[in-house]
Amino acid sequence: MGLAKLNELYKQVILENAQHPHHHGDLETATGTLELRNPTCGDVINVSVLIRQNRIADLSFSGTGCTISQASASLMTTALIDQPVQRARELIMAFSHLITGESINSIDEDALGDAALVGSVAEFPARIKCAALAWHAMDEILEKKGVDDND
Repeated sequence: MGLAKLNELYKQVILENAQHPHHHGDLETATGTLELRNPTCGDVINVSVLIRQNRIADLSFSGTGCTISQASASLMTTALIDQPVQRARELIMAFSHLITGESINSIDEDALGDAALVGSVAEFPARIKCAALAWHAMDEILEKKGVDDND
């Protein structure tokens, strides 16, 4: 795919997910919730997850922020729902590598789906924190909850 087409696809995916986010709202049955703030730009993301039998059964986010933070949170929910906790943590790490300009394997890139497109934010270092905010919140929740404390 040419660079111009990739840039256009990136714009479409980001705008669509920011304007019509997936899994946006509160998750009343959450087993873990965390709010993170990006003091640099004012983004606020609240991530809620329901973990059952070491799998992400449901996931949502709420909050306010820039287009990139909102789209990235939306894409994260789509990529991580129904993943085993350990695999979700691997995908969070893969996403972190992508947005800092590192390459990842094709299996992880496929599993991230459209979220992998956010990797191009690496070209804009000031926006990396925006893209990473929800993913960091999710990783902190999973780290605190562990795989044994989730039923």
